[in-house]
Amino acid sequence: MDRRSLLVATCAAALVGLAPGRRAFAQAGGQVTGGQVTGGQVTGGQITGGQITGAGATFPNPLYQKWAETAKGPTGLQLNYQSVGSGAGQAQIRNRTVDFGASDAPMAADLLKENALLQFPSAMGSLVAIVNLPGIANNQLKLTGELLADIYFGKVTKWNDARIAALNPGTALPNLAIAPVYRADGSGTTYIWVSYLSASSPEWKTKVGVNTSVKWPTGNGARGNEGVAATVRNTRGAIGYVENAYATQNKLTSTQLRNKAGNFVVPNAETFLAAASNANWAVANFAADLIDTRGENSWPIVSPTFIIVPLAPQDAARAANVFRFFDWAYHNGDAIARELEYIPLPEAVKQTVRAAWKQVQGPNGQAVWAG
Repeated sequence: MDRRSLLVATCAAALVGLAPGRRAFAQAGGQVTGGQVTGGQVTGGQITGGQITGAGATFPNPLYQKWAETAKGPTGLQLNYQSVGSGAGQAQIRNRTVDFGASDAPMAADLLKENALLQFPSAMGSLVAIVNLPGIANNQLKLTGELLADIYFGKVTKWNDARIAALNPGTALPNLAIAPVYRADGSGTTYIWVSYLSASSPEWKTKVGVNTSVKWPTGNGARGNEGVAATVRNTRGAIGYVENAYATQNKLTSTQLRNKAGNFVVPNAETFLAAASNANWAVANFAADLIDTRGENSWPIVSPTFIIVPLAPQDAARAANVFRFFDWAYHNGDAIARELEYIPLPEAVKQTVRAAWKQVQGPNGQAVWAG
């Protein structure tokens, strides 16, 4: 009996031992493993489908949800992704409570090694500053990294401050208190934002620094990109930072920013791609730095977002399904990414990532990904 026939026969035998309700579910599309229904289906002797779980970054959540919805038909995979923040995502994968963690901040190299984890990028995204100011149109207001740092320091407290007015001649700035909003949870989005503030302000780098959670000098916290977006939308005079997709989907007012070349640029696909084209991926753990890159038209806050998986998963099939999902996304998800205003990875990077997947081995010592 060849392997394919054996597989079908084994699954058929397992079905006989199942209770009628579970047998019907399995016949309708459930995978049988040791008499357990775990999701999937037998098609032409091949087991497809299955369930995978992930948790972490809110930054890529709209993208992962759309990828999951679109991939379900052709792959049979069902992704349960919880948008709980990068800090929680890193913690959950270290505790092995999910199949993959997701983080906008790259996990430190020593933690990856200590916890036997592999990190790879899924896509790139961009952060924008969002404001709630009466009479100010989308992308009308001009700001700089230095000014943003001083706003979050509490040094600039009114929207008609002379420093803001100097950047925006002819703009009617309201005499309104500035209400800074930041992420209250451990967040890769915060890591990216404060990386930009630190690159712009030596004082911020020294006094506050860069981390997924920092001691904010002023402002109010909200949980997740969703929470920051909602708080800014509902608070006159508010300013916050979110992934660009949240700003566009919620029709929030974003701003121009001055880039490394000294030019004010608007957040759009052209400026995001200009920044992404300068990324250096030849770094350990794919932790490329795209903060304030060179380029006349580069948007200054672009970053990869990462997936983290165990190097030695206990369930090889589920680990393989994680790679099968992201392989589908690499092949088929670029148009979705662009539609949601994310930036797809270059093809060369995708190929390097696929090669890295082969480091992951199941309990039998065999690579779980052979693609």
